[in-house]
Amino acid sequence: MFARLVKPFAKKISGFSLTQKRFQSTSNAPKRVTITGATGNIAYSLIFRIASGEMLGPNQPVIIQLLDIEPMQQKLKGVEMELLDCAFPLVHKIVTTSDEKRAFEGVDYALLVGGKPRGKGQERADMLKDNGSIFRVQGKALNEVANKNARIVVVGNPANTNCLIAAMNAPNLPKTNFSAMMRLDHNRALAQLAQKTHSNIGNIERLCVWGNHSATQYPDISHTTINGTPALQMVDKDWVEKDFIPTVANRGAAIINARGASSATSAADAALKHMRDWALGTQKKGDWVSMGVWTNGNKYGVEENLYAGLPTICTGNGNYEVVQNVSVNAFSQDKIQKSINELKQERETVKALFS
Repeated sequence: MFARLVKPFAKKISGFSLTQKRFQSTSNAPKRVTITGATGNIAYSLIFRIASGEMLGPNQPVIIQLLDIEPMQQKLKGVEMELLDCAFPLVHKIVTTSDEKRAFEGVDYALLVGGKPRGKGQERADMLKDNGSIFRVQGKALNEVANKNARIVVVGNPANTNCLIAAMNAPNLPKTNFSAMMRLDHNRALAQLAQKTHSNIGNIERLCVWGNHSATQYPDISHTTINGTPALQMVDKDWVEKDFIPTVANRGAAIINARGASSATSAADAALKHMRDWALGTQKKGDWVSMGVWTNGNKYGVEENLYAGLPTICTGNGNYEVVQNVSVNAFSQDKIQKSINELKQERETVKALFS
């Protein structure tokens, strides 16, 4: 009788052990993931989600490489301790350092988060001055030690131009391996449209944010559908032009005014989704996402040699395609051009950092 009672319990224990073994003993080699500015609020909201498998999948082991400046190394040690205490099975190793070359050594996926955050009332020119040199150094380090197939997303603002600085300092890496995060703007646009139309975000498709991650960006719903119905049939033109576009474009400043600090959790969420889709493919197959991508050959008359928001589809394995043959009306073209002009001006401001 005792044997009959024990046998089912033993099966449960055995099944649990096998499940754990399958989870931990994946045939995938660990991928190296670097997060810069690793003691900051965005990184703190990001690191643990990556370690849990939310970015690269539940069967992909990772080596987490954390970079921050020397004065933050004690705090970074605390982040490492917490990460260890979570006992994530996918985390094979943790590296903490203030040295860019060590942080980027062999990296497969890099999330360049670190930089001086935007302060209340601060101008973009000030941010370019403060942060541009950081991304120059990081670009050079990536050029020397990163995996040549590494995928790099720049989160630190001004993200598009910082991305350009990093890419121009990494001539050994393809320009298409770099991208700037426009996903936060994309998510903000989705949320505003869903609220206005009382819709579920999951039912909204083919939304795009063009241009720069700044107040000049253009969130475009002229091709968007909600449950198959054109979004423009569900909202009025006045709301789009006077409410929706400025609300999305100025959301970052509004959050700073409201909470006294820049976006953190929402920015981390956007960075994770940006890289997840880039690595694994767009979750809703064929749907558009907004990414700041290398503009050469973009087909929309957008200035080349920039990183600008364009409608993209991520196809997996670190690949994306710019959506072709999207019709652009005169109103949209004017909005897009203003944002591209700003990117051109920023490029001129930082060109001394390209070498």
